[in-house]
Amino acid sequence: MRIARFAAGDDVGFGVVDTDADSGEEFVARLSGHPLLGDIKPTGERAKLDDVRLLSPVLPTKVVCIGKNYAEHVEEVKHITGESTEEPVVFLKPSTAVAGPYDPIFHPQVSERVDHEGELALVISRPCREVPRERAADVIFGYTVANDVTARDLQQKDKQWTRAKGFDSFCPLGPWITAGLSLEEVQDLGVTTTVDGEVRQDGRTSQLIHDIPDIISYVTSFMTLLPGDVVLTGTPAGIGPIEVGQEVSVTVERLGTISNRVVTRD
Repeated sequence: MRIARFAAGDDVGFGVVDTDADSGEEFVARLSGHPLLGDIKPTGERAKLDDVRLLSPVLPTKVVCIGKNYAEHVEEVKHITGESTEEPVVFLKPSTAVAGPYDPIFHPQVSERVDHEGELALVISRPCREVPRERAADVIFGYTVANDVTARDLQQKDKQWTRAKGFDSFCPLGPWITAGLSLEEVQDLGVTTTVDGEVRQDGRTSQLIHDIPDIISYVTSFMTLLPGDVVLTGTPAGIGPIEVGQEVSVTVERLGTISNRVVTRD
């Protein structure tokens, strides 16, 4: 099931994305209520997907990110972030960094190098802490696509990552939440990033150093996750700069594609 958050005119709501059996067109069937709060019902209203604006599928209280979680990526950034560690590397993006699947990425004037980092993201279903590995699937509502946009020069300059990762628009998410996939299915998906159609990153989630149950167990050992919180699982090798005017697209197999153009802020 694909659950989108969308705007149609002045109305914002949630809906299930599906394909019309007769026409083959994709549409969104509006839901009442909030999927993460329960008690949702179909309203009977539907619209063509092309006629609505897809928004970030969720508004998290926080975005929890795992760094250096693919071996080849560790190698390419070790001069900036150091070697890999036995435990996952965790950092946060503020909720204000979240953007929609087709919204612009704003290139900050204070940075000379902004990079793409395509990733698989998890959406948390309920308040949780101290979750054992074997219960990780119980707290995942679904999965979405993310771009952990990073001001690479500021990351190196600051020696910590808050500013480099935290600019407005530096966390595009979407195009929807895909629910109903098992952990086994999600742990071997392709993750691809292109810039103006050129492939920059091409990895698989089976290459994660710390797998999804490990991530959930580790993060909740010291932090309570809330419904709608988003956890980014790390980026494959192949990171690189994105310039003003370029379009960066991230695709996760079976989940969809987000595409964002890099612009300057007026």
